[in-house]
Amino acid sequence: MTTESLTTEPALKGRVARSVLAGIGAFVAVGVYVLVSSIGLGLWTTLGPGPGLFPFAMGVLLVAMSAVWLVQELRNPSETTEGVDRGLVLAVVVSLAVLAGVLDLIGFQLSMFLFLMYHLKVRGRRGWPSSLIIALAGSVGAFYAFNYGLNVTLPTAGIPLLNSIGL
Repeated sequence: MTTESLTTEPALKGRVARSVLAGIGAFVAVGVYVLVSSIGLGLWTTLGPGPGLFPFAMGVLLVAMSAVWLVQELRNPSETTEGVDRGLVLAVVVSLAVLAGVLDLIGFQLSMFLFLMYHLKVRGRRGWPSSLIIALAGSVGAFYAFNYGLNVTLPTAGIPLLNSIGL
């Protein structure tokens, strides 16, 4: 074995999977849509940032991250090209549908806590302490950050008992 064989890379590492390219294209399309739509909302007003500034920034971030993903895939294509884990996709889609369905009934804090606990403990097989800390921070922390920090109201529980204890 020569030192040249250690320092040179093979000319062809593999091709980027079509599904990966489709995913990158979808993220770029969504990012461009958000960019164009946010400009119509107004990026700046006389009082400061306009309603379109945050979506515009998120659109720029989405397009930029898609470009980074494309460069990474071109340099070193993903090893698996057989597709996605359909069970995982189905679990995420169903749990998001359940989350949307119970949000007004049990409120943001409890529904998001249960959603995060399901994905962390059941799907992700994390330990109890880390699952509880992350789920509490993600549900209660986000609720207070939006409601009191940003003055954006999130749904509270429609059940009187839960609503009376602050959920």
